Amino acid sequence: MSTSPENAPSTLRHSLLTALTALVFGFLGAAIWSYSGLADNRTRSFLMGNPDLLPQMAEAYEAQESAKRLADLGDAVLDPFPGVVLGNPQGKRVLVEFTDYNCPYCESSLKDVNRLVAEDPDLKVVIREWPIFEGSDTASRMALAAGLQGKYTEFHNAMFKTGDVAAAARAAGLDMERAARDAASDAVSAEIARNLDFARSLGFSGTPAWIAGGTPIGGAVGYERLKAALAEDTAG
Repeated sequence: MSTSPENAPSTLRHSLLTALTALVFGFLGAAIWSYSGLADNRTRSFLMGNPDLLPQMAEAYEAQESAKRLADLGDAVLDPFPGVVLGNPQGKRVLVEFTDYNCPYCESSLKDVNRLVAEDPDLKVVIREWPIFEGSDTASRMALAAGLQGKYTEFHNAMFKTGDVAAAARAAGLDMERAARDAASDAVSAEIARNLDFARSLGFSGTPAWIAGGTPIGGAVGYERLKAALAEDTAG
């Protein structure tokens, strides 16, 4: 994609800030005009004296809308394709990652996910294969086929290490004939289409994207942000 995933949240936030600025000027201006007759000058003074107001409003609004979209999807987005999980498949704490094997940000995030898994034996990482880069579909299909053989983790790590589908499949020890059939199956095609629908519904525009602690998060946000989001869910 021509725009990096990390820029998408900034673009959305800029749009929200613009809209909220208009609203604040409108509502505050009307109120101040009513009470003092000063209108725009007083409104500007108020905003200049409270520079954190608009970013805070944008962040709160964005979080509210994201929570609504996630609630509309229900538990389906948390349910993995068979075998396509990292960490503890029975874990009570769930992290969802939308990923693409040709995404450099996804590759750099792998160490963060592996660290979270190593630190928390109760963490289940549900991977949603979302091939949005050119040439990624074959890798995503083989990854899902690996999940059906119970070897998703091995393929996932090998694919990011080698960048070669056949080499990763061999490293994972896949039954290649079965994997080829499964990769071309309707079930795998349906899963990829479903992940695209999930991503669009949540407002994601690139990979990686996450659901951590019940919160949709876009971009390669790093270990600390993901850990904090998961901790908030535990605290709740």
